[in-house]
Amino acid sequence: MSPINKVKINGVSFVAHRDSVSQKNIDPLLNINANYAAIMPFGVINDLSHPEITYGAERQWFGETTIGGKQYVNALRKDNIKIMMKPQLWVWRGEFTGFIEMKTEADWQLLENTYSKYILDFAKVAEETNTEIFCIGTELEKFVAQRPKYWETLITEIRTIYKGKLTYAANWNEYKKTPFWQQLDYIGIDAYFPVSASKTPTVEECLKGWIEHKKEIERFSKQYNKPVLFTEFGYRSVDYTGKAPWTVDRVESQVNLEGQVNATKALFKTFWDEDWFAGGFVWKWFINHDKVGGVDNNRFTPQNKPAEQVIKTQYLKQ
Repeated sequence: MSPINKVKINGVSFVAHRDSVSQKNIDPLLNINANYAAIMPFGVINDLSHPEITYGAERQWFGETTIGGKQYVNALRKDNIKIMMKPQLWVWRGEFTGFIEMKTEADWQLLENTYSKYILDFAKVAEETNTEIFCIGTELEKFVAQRPKYWETLITEIRTIYKGKLTYAANWNEYKKTPFWQQLDYIGIDAYFPVSASKTPTVEECLKGWIEHKKEIERFSKQYNKPVLFTEFGYRSVDYTGKAPWTVDRVESQVNLEGQVNATKALFKTFWDEDWFAGGFVWKWFINHDKVGGVDNNRFTPQNKPAEQVIKTQYLKQ
């Protein structure tokens, strides 16, 4: 397997903001020993069957534009933080992108045309800024399954523009069906695998919960002779955090900092020492560190919670 694997990718999913990035925003990444950040300029679709993607509009935040993306990359690079450019779609009302599906051939072609423009624009940004990794899409299961030839062509087009490493962020239950891993450099997985049904999962319970998933992931990695990259990983600080880690809509649920800590520790212990595993990007990290997260927050971010120290300790190791 490729030596791109030797130093682990200890990354954060760096959420775009209305403002530019300054040293104050970057220092907390250095504090947790992160060596990578995923820059995520969103494109917007009105609904699951709407074929047109809008991006870089005036009303979008600075960090989601091509100019803002460049500023973020250049600012982070001054502190030797490497980059994965990860343009991804957002459906109005937060519907799941894996269900994006057109009703007519004409709409499929329009979607493909607008998606290509969006992705290739950011592939140019990635090339101009010497970005290390480019992610060609995130959790687009039906789009990928129904239009495989389009994706093969798109990857070829991206390769003519961008010379770095490529991946795709497949959802945890999608990656085995993704047809184009052979064309990419990393098998990318958004690692929201269910690992424990307990209200407060223990590290040991989560380690057991990972056993079968890990076997499958490792087998898949060796089948394609490609390293696995967790394009997203993380847990909410909430009760039952390991039961359905992809869930985002239980906003009122009880805060549970211990569950987040234990599940995060188990994930690190399961994967970070494996040669076939490249590393990953914790979901998610906001630029204004002093104003987010905290012990009363039940969302994904580890910021200003005990889980932040778990990440800092792991990321220090390599």
